[in-house]
Amino acid sequence: MYIEYITLGAILLLSYIGHNMTVFYAAAIVLGLKILGLTTALNALGSQGLNWGIIILTAAILVPIANGTITIQTMLDAFRTHAGIIAIVAGLLAAVAGGGGVELLQNSPDVIPALIIGTMAGVLLFHGVAVGPLIAGGLTYFVLWILKAVH
Repeated sequence: MYIEYITLGAILLLSYIGHNMTVFYAAAIVLGLKILGLTTALNALGSQGLNWGIIILTAAILVPIANGTITIQTMLDAFRTHAGIIAIVAGLLAAVAGGGGVELLQNSPDVIPALIIGTMAGVLLFHGVAVGPLIAGGLTYFVLWILKAVH
């Protein structure tokens, strides 16, 4: 009955103690929506928040292009160094894994609690970043795909 309040409150407290303000703000928003009874907003955040977050993240990544810090030439230069080529491949793999992660989260909601626990542990204990569920979902997708191919 009130366990969701206690759980969100614990996440809020642990993220504050762990100095992870991203999770703190996220937990505060969700807890605030819950306390205020804004079920429609909470449901919209749950169903569309991932898409909104990806849009905002992508927009933030494109800002250096808009302000001229990154040009077409600097993008082409990425193909000239080992680090640049590795970063391109890593970006490609991350995008594929992220897509698989989104698919996994949508089609296998039973893995969400485990992804949340792993992400929270990574954020609180190792000062990680809370993009973990999507990345972890992508990695889980890849491992499950490989296991399916092997069997």
